[in-house]
Amino acid sequence: MAVLDIVKRSGWAILQYYSEIASADSRHPLKVTHKEDRSPLTEADLASHKIIVSALSELTPHLPVISEEDGKRVPKYPAPKCFWLVDPLDGTKEFLAGSGEFTVNIALIWHGKSIFGVVGAPALDLIYWGGEDEGAFRIDGIMGGSIEIAPWPVSGRPVRIVASKSHMTPETLAFAQRFKPNELIQAGSSLKFCRIAEGSADLYPRLGPTCEWDTAAAQAVVEGAGGHVFDLEGRALRYGKKEILNPYFVASSVSSEVILPGLS
Repeated sequence: MAVLDIVKRSGWAILQYYSEIASADSRHPLKVTHKEDRSPLTEADLASHKIIVSALSELTPHLPVISEEDGKRVPKYPAPKCFWLVDPLDGTKEFLAGSGEFTVNIALIWHGKSIFGVVGAPALDLIYWGGEDEGAFRIDGIMGGSIEIAPWPVSGRPVRIVASKSHMTPETLAFAQRFKPNELIQAGSSLKFCRIAEGSADLYPRLGPTCEWDTAAAQAVVEGAGGHVFDLEGRALRYGKKEILNPYFVASSVSSEVILPGLS
């Protein structure tokens, strides 16, 4: 599949820079700058961006490509009916910390909905992809196969709640305490969604700021696996909005009707 190959190529490029971080005697320290919101930007982000935008433009020259790193904060309005939405390196803080929990994200948006997404975690040798009508799949090294969400916890098993390593908020912790017993699992980047999709977590509340490119690809994977991603009003996240920020949201193995009642 062409988009998986693009993710692999960009992941390989990122790993060339990642090896410099891992090397204690590196003679070529990675250049890091900061964007207006003070989030870090590295040469690896830009290298991945160039590979993905060039490849997608060649693959589908009729479709716009919106990337976090190209300076286009939102599509030209009214938003195109169909476009690619890209985060070339999600989890730059994890990348710089050497945790390996960073991802490459490509989503196809159609009339505001993420209909197909690919999430690659090059340092972990993982690729996830899927969509609501596609199913969800994972390549783990040389192994691959379909994945699906696990049943909602039955009596005796804690609710496994995955949360950000870098962006934990008091609101998120308070939300998690509504589900008892619970087990808190920390993960970086869009891998938090993938934990839901593969059945290794049950709930991912994000009560903090994110942008559309942070979530689009992984939402498609979760929905392909049979899960749900919704805001605090129970509505599915939408893309190509005039405001690039997402509302607070929850990714879950079950629907909003199970999760949101009683939320104040």
